[in-house]
Amino acid sequence: MEKTDREIMFAGELSSFLDPKLLELRKQVRILNAELQETQNNDTKRIAITKEILGTSDDTTYLEKNAHFDYGVNTHVGKNFYMNANCVILDGAHVDIGNNVTFGPNVQIYTASHPLEAAARNSGLEVSKPIKIGNNVRVGGGAIILPGVTIGDNAVIGFGALVTKDVPANVLVVGNPAKIVKN
Repeated sequence: MEKTDREIMFAGELSSFLDPKLLELRKQVRILNAELQETQNNDTKRIAITKEILGTSDDTTYLEKNAHFDYGVNTHVGKNFYMNANCVILDGAHVDIGNNVTFGPNVQIYTASHPLEAAARNSGLEVSKPIKIGNNVRVGGGAIILPGVTIGDNAVIGFGALVTKDVPANVLVVGNPAKIVKN
């Protein structure tokens, strides 16, 4: 039996983001995101839509305005997850986020990467690598986390940091590329 593009994507192999089934999944999450924007003061509705968008979440999950997900269902968050305004999670692969994690505004999480060769890149192929964020992590506003990165428990990612490599537990990283500046 031939694999679907979604299965190929999850296997970390080159897959087509132009696959009609993947396009439909992305369309559905955009509709849910639009509904989420209308729930400003209705926690019951906001929680229900959040649970429909994300693969795993609970009543303590809070997504501020203009949250954007490629698929949503590939993102799994623990208890007390807070995402500030204008965050983007391109979740072609799993994004696993622990308990007590907060994102500042404009945080960007990218599981997708594209081929360097122009012909392959122009064909609509991409490869996705999972991202794991531990417990008690703070990701500062404007930070970008690249495909395949793991961030350890209790880490702090500074404002505007570009995280290109794994981050150990209990450290502060800042800069572009992000470097450990404090244990």
